[in-house]
Amino acid sequence: MIEFKDIHKKYGKLEVLKGVKYGKLEVLKGVNFTIKDGGIIAILGPNGSGKTTSMKSFLGMVVPTKGDILFNGKSIKGQWAYREQISYLPQIANFPSNLKVKELISMIKNIKKVPCNDQELIELFGLQKHLNKSLGNLSGGTKQKVNLVLTFMVDVPVLVLDEPTSGLDPIAVLALKKLILREKEKGKTILITSHILSFLEELSDEILFILEGNIYFRGTPEELLATTQKDNFQEAIAELLKNEKYA
Repeated sequence: MIEFKDIHKKYGKLEVLKGVKYGKLEVLKGVNFTIKDGGIIAILGPNGSGKTTSMKSFLGMVVPTKGDILFNGKSIKGQWAYREQISYLPQIANFPSNLKVKELISMIKNIKKVPCNDQELIELFGLQKHLNKSLGNLSGGTKQKVNLVLTFMVDVPVLVLDEPTSGLDPIAVLALKKLILREKEKGKTILITSHILSFLEELSDEILFILEGNIYFRGTPEELLATTQKDNFQEAIAELLKNEKYA
């Protein structure tokens, strides 16, 4: 279980210029929510809404200004061991360009020190012919496939996926959908952000929409359509953005 308790995050410093106070940039403004174990949760919001900061706060990559985050009932403040139960796929993976694909996978396997299901994933995403290539010579889509192998090859209870379809061809997207659903069937908790709304509509059990640092809507895709009185997912999201009565 993941619990956000009154999470605030501010960046920058308070400055006074010619008698005018310029405050810190407040990205999260007292965010509260709980995510129970199991299922696929889509975290949505426009650029600058706070969704990425929320996810990075959970991962320990950002330290909240105020509040606490609990993972399985324990605070993550000053902790790191809990991250061994999470696998994170960043939106942009910066790999060492001189490493070969097989060398990177081997290195991550040695770091994880647990059984890794890399061979099946390599075949799933058609990476066999790229294993001896340097990462700097790969296309963006192929790098994303490597990124997916590194994320899914370890059996952990929580997956955090930031724009997982980035650069992927339709066949790879289909393989990714099946992979995510398979992991869900194992009882895993999967958090996803994506600008591809059709991808999220098809997979998500729940929508968590963040706007201007606050939870703006939370519910199932069906509840979203009913609340906004729209017939399709994209129009419903657009309605949330323009109509504050749903806050």
